Amino acid sequence: MARVSLLLLVLLAAVSGCAARGSANPGSKSGGGSKSGGAAKDEKKCPPSLSRGWADEVNWVQTYEEGLHKARKSNRPLMVIHHLEDCPYSQALKKSFAENTEIQKMAREDFVMLNLQFETEDKNLWPDGQYVPRILFVDPSWTVRADIVGQYQNRMYTYEPQDIDILIKNMKTAKILVKTDF
Repeated sequence: MARVSLLLLVLLAAVSGCAARGSANPGSKSGGGSKSGGAAKDEKKCPPSLSRGWADEVNWVQTYEEGLHKARKSNRPLMVIHHLEDCPYSQALKKSFAENTEIQKMAREDFVMLNLQFETEDKNLWPDGQYVPRILFVDPSWTVRADIVGQYQNRMYTYEPQDIDILIKNMKTAKILVKTDF
């Protein structure tokens, strides 16, 4: 009986915490975001912890393996964002990413999205080193698109807030490559 009571208490805490995150500050978005749309659009999906503040309205996958499977099944590219919560560069990029409506729309409609705060064992996801922030694209055939890079020679897959236009261009490139390669 005590075990059932404990399980119910944990379940109640999880559900109430999830409901509180979804209803706290309705309509507000971290970093500003788009203010258009009704209450249904402003409602955050639960659990927002998978987004980690990058895009609460996007369905994020939990693991790299899940992302690969979903990319293949949906014939959409996987966008992998490597970042750290205590990294000021990651936080600045996250803010710009979350505020940009074009990026948010493409992330929602055209990509399988994964953000990682740890390194994977797949060395293909760190072709030029392990640093953050780092964004790579993986096509549905599970090929890491090492040819889609940012503007920096020493950190080819990093983006800074002022590089948002380059990231948008690269997201569009990843979409086009899926259509032409498959």
